[in-house]
Amino acid sequence: MARSRQLDRLTKKLEAIPERVREAVAPSLQKSGNELVGTMKTLAPEDTGDLKRSLTVTPGGQATPPYSQPGGSQVVPVGAVAVTAGNAEVRYPHLVEYGTVEAPAQAFFWPSFRLLRKRITNRTKRDLRKAVREGWQS
Repeated sequence: MARSRQLDRLTKKLEAIPERVREAVAPSLQKSGNELVGTMKTLAPEDTGDLKRSLTVTPGGQATPPYSQPGGSQVVPVGAVAVTAGNAEVRYPHLVEYGTVEAPAQAFFWPSFRLLRKRITNRTKRDLRKAVREGWQS
């Protein structure tokens, strides 16, 4: 079956969009991760400050800190960011979040996520649409 130049051009554009979209959305994801960490630091208990200092944003393609919650050290997929609490020195964020028999819960991780989920989702969708639209017009 013969292919037209227009179809070849369209196919080429469609194949090029994912890389452009990843590049265009990366700053938005980083900004969202930083905003989430800022909110978590506001809600986290002060005590010694170690817990607040252990909150990190890990960009795609890099590994999260060892012993971080949730899930320990993992490589973050490209096109994503991970927000983690804890590291090799601070191994107790889950105990603070959910509490223990002797200490009440002082939730900071999930309330922050729930507070910002819609805002982060809307920001990401907006940037995805914009990147696809710009990729389509070029």
